Amino acid sequence: MEKQTEVGVLLTEPGTLHPADEPRTDGGGAAADNGITIRQGSIRAGVGLKEYVAQVLRQLGYNGPLCCEEALVHSAELGAASQHFTSLCVWLVSELKVVSSMVENISPTEGPEDAETFQLEMSGVVNELHCPYTALTTGDVTCRLTNLDNCLQLLVFLSTELQAARIISNRKVPAMGSEGGSTEAVEELKQVGEAVGMPEHLLAVPAAEYMRMLQIKIAEITDAVPDFSRTAPLLKTELQPSQWEKLADLHWQLLREYECRMRMLVTRCDVTVQSFYWSERAKELGAAMKEVYWPLRQSLKTETRITMAHLLAAREEDSRILHTCSAVFRQNTQSSVNKVLMAGNVPDRGGRPNEIEPPMPTWTKRREGGGGQQWWGKRNKRRKK
Repeated sequence: MEKQTEVGVLLTEPGTLHPADEPRTDGGGAAADNGITIRQGSIRAGVGLKEYVAQVLRQLGYNGPLCCEEALVHSAELGAASQHFTSLCVWLVSELKVVSSMVENISPTEGPEDAETFQLEMSGVVNELHCPYTALTTGDVTCRLTNLDNCLQLLVFLSTELQAARIISNRKVPAMGSEGGSTEAVEELKQVGEAVGMPEHLLAVPAAEYMRMLQIKIAEITDAVPDFSRTAPLLKTELQPSQWEKLADLHWQLLREYECRMRMLVTRCDVTVQSFYWSERAKELGAAMKEVYWPLRQSLKTETRITMAHLLAAREEDSRILHTCSAVFRQNTQSSVNKVLMAGNVPDRGGRPNEIEPPMPTWTKRREGGGGQQWWGKRNKRRKK
């Protein structure tokens, strides 16, 4: 009997799907539960494969015409001849280039006549990414993306590569003075200029001159503000470069902590919603439920937009220390529940396992024929005489 290697799909990060690290080999050749089966380095489309592809595309933020499973399958059947399918591949590759150092690129097609060129470009992409699936790396290049199995396999490979690249990119701490930091600084300067009403064409001037013009403009605006409306900044001291580096590192750690907690909440939300699909009535209305839920789900972002600029712009009124036990504060927070007193002694809530007595051993019936008479005592008495 031919052996099959099944690769499951694991939820390694909330909202991410990755191939299992260690494939398992079964002699029976049973299909994987998730519908993805690897046979000699190629994925075969199972019952749930198109659902997984549509789900992972939505998790990646894809909002194109192939979010619907029916449209996805129809375009995958046409393969490289479908303009919607090639546009989806172009989107996945472009997102990969944003978070990785990939060199190869693919161009969008204008019709079936560009199918061969698209497959040649895609061959370079999968070779650069070291694709392990032989169906996408061997054989005639112009015939690889002409059937449903290979096209769905390509989407699974590109989407999981994009998820892994995004996770690795999020875990990297940006270096001080890097190109990414300068781009962020230019974007923040542009936002400051828009906020104070400066013309956009002034961004072409040198940075020092632009900063001087910003200071003059901000001074004019603050002079027009009444004194009672002005508040002191929260950060009043000038930080040294070493302190800025420590602050940036602390900010990065807080961002990761926030994203981790937000992923946990979003995952709990997904699991809760999935539990409603178990009933028979929900199975019939599954498509309608997804249409209502996924637009709301996409609005739940795990990334935060808080930057170092928010710290510089914070005022003293943003830092409030409230004494929650004070009488003035309790006048607004007390309720009738707080006034209920428990009669008698407060019961012990436990929490000390070292003080718990061991349970009484259970009673067992005496075994028949066990034991018997013991003559050791009588023999000892006879010897003493």
